[in-house]
Amino acid sequence: MKKSQLSSYVVLFLLTLSFSVSRASVLSSILDITPGSSSEDLLGCLLSNSNNITSTSQLLFTPANSSFLPVWQASVQNTKFLKPSTPKPSVIVTPVEETLVQTTLHCAKKHGYELRIRSGGHDFEGLSYSSDVPFVMLDFTNMRAIDVDVANRTTWVQAGAALGALYYAISQKTDTLYFPAGLCPTVNIGGYIGGGGYGNLLRKYGTAADNVVDVRFIDVNGKILDRKSMGEDLFWAIRGGGASSFGIVLAWKLNTSVTVTVLHQKSNHISTSLGTLEAYHMHNDLAYVLARIITAEVISKQLNTEFNKMKFDDDLAHLQSILALPCRKS
Repeated sequence: MKKSQLSSYVVLFLLTLSFSVSRASVLSSILDITPGSSSEDLLGCLLSNSNNITSTSQLLFTPANSSFLPVWQASVQNTKFLKPSTPKPSVIVTPVEETLVQTTLHCAKKHGYELRIRSGGHDFEGLSYSSDVPFVMLDFTNMRAIDVDVANRTTWVQAGAALGALYYAISQKTDTLYFPAGLCPTVNIGGYIGGGGYGNLLRKYGTAADNVVDVRFIDVNGKILDRKSMGEDLFWAIRGGGASSFGIVLAWKLNTSVTVTVLHQKSNHISTSLGTLEAYHMHNDLAYVLARIITAEVISKQLNTEFNKMKFDDDLAHLQSILALPCRKS
């Protein structure tokens, strides 16, 4: 009996040892990490909490991976950080669903890593992709779904979606609704709202954060909250107070009830992409020069100087030259 129990223990020990060795070999082969390193502990935590090691491993990048640097550089908007001396993450996680975000938070805390969250990388201090201490970068590049509800005039937007993508998604569903935000199309919605972003319609509709009606948010304990479950104080704080100071924004629910009028102009005389480009630049020049003329005229009336009169005359001549441009015929 004792001999049989001993044999069972030996078999169990060998199986456990075999599993540990195989897990280490899987980690080192898939992710190119050194067995026994602190990164292995972190990655082991991430993978052990995953239902599919292979699919999850494709969303993780370490400095030993050939894709690590391109992934890190992809959203570094401030080029002064694009240098070898910039501290980089120990691991980059690019989740496609919310559970991996929760797992990343859990494992980073467990193994003593700081967590940095990158939506679009437009924080020009580089706080979302650099740190002086060992850190994990959570990159929302794969979480950018947009769900426009025209009937209720609301839109759910995941943190990794860009403003340009948001405007386009709304325009594909309706030409009368709009979300009042900024002009730069590559700024992502996660950090834009969390950081108090605003746009040209600020005076009429307030900041972008003023037009948020709900949120999906992970707190420091890994619990997913919405506006109701988090309470109004936290909901107020994350909209402009730096959402990553309090947790992780997964998605914002936006009020897209702002009505707009879209003007359509037929341009039958334009038949080529070059002609379209010429018309685009002509209209841009026209708007720019008109703005300069109005400004110069006001300044001239106020200061009544010969210099401003000359500027006004030059801009007026420029306007006349634009209006005199020949149209491309089909």
